[in-house]
Parts: sequence; structure tokens; C-alpha cells
Amino acid sequence: MRRLLPISCAAAAACLGLAASSLTSLLGATGPQNAPLPPPQDACSRPKPGSAIAEPAELRSHDGVLETDLRILDQKLADGTTRYCYLTPDGKPSPTLRVKPGDELVIHFKNDLADPDTGTPAIDQAFAGAPICTAKKKLDACESGAMTPVSTNLHFHGLTVPPVCHQDDVLKTSIQPDDMPFDYRLRIGDDAAPGLYWYHPHLHGFSKTQVLGGASGALIIEGIERANPDLAGLPERLIVIRDQDLLNPDAPPSKFEPPAMSKSQLDSDGDAVNSGTGFGKPSKDLSVNFVAVPYPNYPPAQLSMKPGERQLWRVLNASAITYLNLALLVRRAPQKIGVVGLDGVPLQFQGSPSQPVQWVDHVGVPPGSRAEFVVEGPPAGSGALLVTRAVDTGPAGENDPNRALLAITANADASEPQSALPVHAEPLPKPQRPWVGDTAPVRVRKLFFSEKQENANDPNSPTKFFLTTDGEDPKPFDPHSDTADIVVRQGDVEDWIIENRSMELHDFHIHQLHFQLRDWSGIAVNEPFLRDTVNVPYYKSRMLAYPSVRLRMDFRDPNIVGTFVYHCHVLEHEDGGMMGRIKVVPRSTVTSTTPTHQQNKGEL
Repeated sequence: MRRLLPISCAAAAACLGLAASSLTSLLGATGPQNAPLPPPQDACSRPKPGSAIAEPAELRSHDGVLETDLRILDQKLADGTTRYCYLTPDGKPSPTLRVKPGDELVIHFKNDLADPDTGTPAIDQAFAGAPICTAKKKLDACESGAMTPVSTNLHFHGLTVPPVCHQDDVLKTSIQPDDMPFDYRLRIGDDAAPGLYWYHPHLHGFSKTQVLGGASGALIIEGIERANPDLAGLPERLIVIRDQDLLNPDAPPSKFEPPAMSKSQLDSDGDAVNSGTGFGKPSKDLSVNFVAVPYPNYPPAQLSMKPGERQLWRVLNASAITYLNLALLVRRAPQKIGVVGLDGVPLQFQGSPSQPVQWVDHVGVPPGSRAEFVVEGPPAGSGALLVTRAVDTGPAGENDPNRALLAITANADASEPQSALPVHAEPLPKPQRPWVGDTAPVRVRKLFFSEKQENANDPNSPTKFFLTTDGEDPKPFDPHSDTADIVVRQGDVEDWIIENRSMELHDFHIHQLHFQLRDWSGIAVNEPFLRDTVNVPYYKSRMLAYPSVRLRMDFRDPNIVGTFVYHCHVLEHEDGGMMGRIKVVPRSTVTSTTPTHQQNKGEL
């Protein structure tokens, strides 16, 4: 599809007083007045595999405001894949946005995407400064909902901010390449949880493409040491793990890898299907701070740490489809890591009865999720390895095998991370609301994931994905509808039971709020802390009931009034229709919270 231009090429030539026949020469090897066009820049360049990782540039708030320009670009590679990148005015990729509770975040966001199969970048340059001839009506970025390969928007994953245009709306907001810079202005709540969040595109139908290409960045709300004073003064390191198309898709497995028990099969999208062995070709390569760790040999990215030094690692899984199960190995033995926060929320926060740190030897991080944990540098003369262990995504899922990610070398001269937590930590104020886990739900809802092959007789036909309210017939998400699937009153607390009726692992996520995991397939779990993403186990034919999770949903914050979405955060599934629309109405509104035909169903 061609990039949307305000005028046709012929009309543009006419506006400039040029004959249409001269357009070809204008867009050839020379620019206006025969001046050579500059060569295309490698705007979305990436480090070489095996490189040392660098932390993203940081943009910090000053006097209560973080204001910046940011643009998104794309770059088509020789192998046919496309990279996407966010850049600051001085060319820094995917900056980390650091704000404090109560701050205002202002982003002047410019869409500079171009269809890489056309000459549109040259057209843009050739007609720079030319009069604008309007041959079509300009789209309203707040209302159009336009879905094209060059449309985009921003979602601030995990933030509790209003789901409205210019803040965190993803249903209608669609920014085009010919739009003026679009202003995002949002205020971080005074009681916002301190921790790791992130930003990425959320344009229905194209989220996977843009995120898989690298369009993502971290956002940190300062103050985690105020929730856990033991963290005060620790150096902090940001690690962003992304996935991407395989660099070596036709390579045989490494000679050092155990043979897979079954031959590699591909799903309808061309990705490797779960081998069930923990080995074999992965669906996607992974990268660490943009340093690729490609199949089949997985040369790890590099990092130096002082021996025995304690650091706070903030790890973001910005993958489009890849699940992580992280472990830190020293001499192949898993080391204890101290988890202090998940999905942007400290374990001990807002009255949570959790311990402030939980020491574990691995941590699961599904797509979109974040984990913050304390690590210790390897002993002198030794090294460590950050790995992701295999994740069983089910017989219909994709292959996420064992693989190395980051080699850590003990070095007494290792440089410090670019940031450290404050040495002095003022405790957070007491919570204004009771702990959500101690609050009785006003109702229980049931939803379910399901899938359907478009052509039952063709296993390679596209798959349709559904996220359905119990009692309804499964249907894909309709981006053109304004009808909410669920209506909730602000101030309520509900329990949602999410079933998985498919043979593939799914990753439930809801915008604007966090929830507590209460039970796993009917078995109570001890998780006295909050999340915004959670795995829902896949169905096996021998099971007597569908696997499920029960979540305590917190709709008490007034900032969430409005309409937003919940979905599977495997973006291939979200783009394919596995999403629903929820409307949170003001507390004073008198309204039915359930469609008429569902009332009293599943309520306790």
C-alpha cells in the first residue's frame, strides 16, 4: 500500500509548476536543480551480534515536566524485513522516559513511516517546502481509526491514565505520515506505582509488525526505593529484550544442540511450531538492548560487572510474540535473584501483604510483562549467563526454546550503569484505599480464549482468534464498533475468570489497571502482589475442564473512566481479533454492568 500523501504525484507536479512528464527525472538520481539526493541513511541501525550492550539514552523530567520530540521511522532491509525505530531529534533510539509521580509527560510525536516499496521518501524531499494541494479531506487523528501500514499511535503500557485522545487512547487515535506532530500530554498520578513501564504502537492489525520491527521503549516511574528502602543506592540497569524475524532462517541447528524429537513444522504465518523438546528452531530471534542473539548458535550479548556487585535489573519483555523464562547461571547452576517488582508495581505496595523481595531461581516474563530484580555480579575469575529456558506454548503454539541471551564477565574495572537509585529514600505515603485482595468483588465474570482455523480442511489456512464473554458466540474484535463488550462502574472491584479453550498458551493483558492473580485452574495461589499480564495455560484434550486463571480486577482509580481494551498480548493474536472493549462509567452512573441476556450469569 502506498503512503498516504496530501496530493497525487501529478497534482504535486502541477502545484510546483512542473510538467507531469518531468516528475520521473525529478525523482531519479538527482534532486531539484540537479543537486544529488543524499544517500538513504541507516536510520534504524543495530549493533552486531555478540556486541556489548549499551543502555538506552535517558530523558528525565525537570520541574515536574518531561517534554520531548519523538518520531518513528522504518527501514526496509535487503532480506525483505522492515525495521522500525523511535528516534529523538539528536538520533538516539528508543529513549528511556524517566518521570516521577505527579509529573506531566509531553511528547510531540511525528509519524515518519513510509511504504518502503515506493519512492515516497524521495517525493517528500523533492517537494519539501512546496505549497500543499489538498485533494482529499484531512483525517482527524483523534477519530479516524485509520489502519494502514504507515499509520501508527502510542500506547503507554501499564500506566493508569485516562484512555482518551492525546493521552492513552488506542481505539480511535491513528496518526498518519502527513500529519503535523501529534501531542501526547498525560499526567502521572500522584499515587502511581514506581517501577518499569513501556511505550509501543497499538494500531489494530499492525501492532505485531511494528513492535517486531523494534518500535518500543521503556518508561520508568521513579521511587521504587521508597517502597523498598533496602534498594536505596543500588546501581540500576535497564535490559530490553525484543524479538525479531530470524536472521538465519535456513540454517541447520547448532551441532552442539541436542536433536529435536520432532521435525520442525511451520504454522500458517511461517513461524516454527512448538517442538515440545525445549530445542529446535525458534519462532523468532531475540535481542538484548538491540544486540541480536541469532539462531542457531546464539552468540550472547556481552556485559561486564564488578565481582559480587549488587545491581537492580529492570527487564522488559518487549517481544511481539515470544515468552521468556529468565534464569541467571554461574557455572551452569541457577543463582537466586531477588524479585522486587512485576509489571511496574513493587511487590509491597498499596497495602499488599507481600514480602518486599522474593528470592527465586527463575522468573517468567510473558510478552509485554516486566520484572525488576536484584542480581549479584559473578565471582572474580568467573562469569555468568542470563538465559531464557524453554516455554511450553502448547501443541498449537510457537517454539520458544532454551537459549543464551547475555554473557556477564566479572571485571573489577567494569563501568557502572548510567543510573543509580537515590541513597536516601523517603517512605511512600500510606495507601488511600484498602488492599484490593482484601476487597470483596461485586460480581464475577467469565471470559474465554478460543481459536478457529479459517478452513477446517486446510491446516495451513489462517487462524482466527477470539476473546469472548461467556454466553456470547466467539467473534473477532471489530475495530469499527463502538459497542462495549463489558461495562463496569468506576469504584467497583470484580473477579474475572479467564478460560483458555485453545491448545495454545495465551497472555491476558488489560489496559489502564492492574489485577491480582487469585487462583490457577481452581487452585488458590499465594500472590499478594499485582500484575497487568498473566499467562493462561493451554487446553489438552484429556482435561476434564478448561484451564483458567481467576483475577481480582481493580476499577477503583477514577483516572480509568472511559473506553479501552483487554486482549492477548501475543500481538499476532491481538491483531487477529483476540481483543475486547471495556467501558468504565463514572461511579455516579446508574447502568447495568452486564448485557441483558447475561445478567445473573456467573455472578456470586
